[in-house]
Amino acid sequence: MPITESMTLLWLVYGFLSLVVLLAGYLGLAFLPRLLRLTLTWLVAGVMWTPTRFQMPLLEEGEFYTGLAPAVVVALVGFLERSSEVMMPALMLTLVGAVAGVAFGLLLWWRGRHDDDYVDMDDPEDDVAPRRGAERREPVIG
Repeated sequence: MPITESMTLLWLVYGFLSLVVLLAGYLGLAFLPRLLRLTLTWLVAGVMWTPTRFQMPLLEEGEFYTGLAPAVVVALVGFLERSSEVMMPALMLTLVGAVAGVAFGLLLWWRGRHDDDYVDMDDPEDDVAPRRGAERREPVIG
């Protein structure tokens, strides 16, 4: 079997293109706050990266091809074929992937906050530790 017909190659191309789409989407949403940008980006990632099994009839009677595909693609094909028994499980997996993506985006935002790292040295209320002297002392040279 040539490498151009390989299922592995298909998944590698899909993974690479999905990373390009996610990076472009994240950078395109630069005008949004970080919280919203991360949750939207990881929501799309959860939708794109949730796999599910599918079954497709072959030309021979009673023969089926079974494989893995992104759940959103299987749900879309099930919708276009008006097959609710194919569409509903794939749609539920897509929703689970979206929720997991949003949760991961929120976790990244929460871990990336650094509210207490910034200390304004001119504001006496922002001191990290109280100083022993009442006033700020400048170094003396010589």
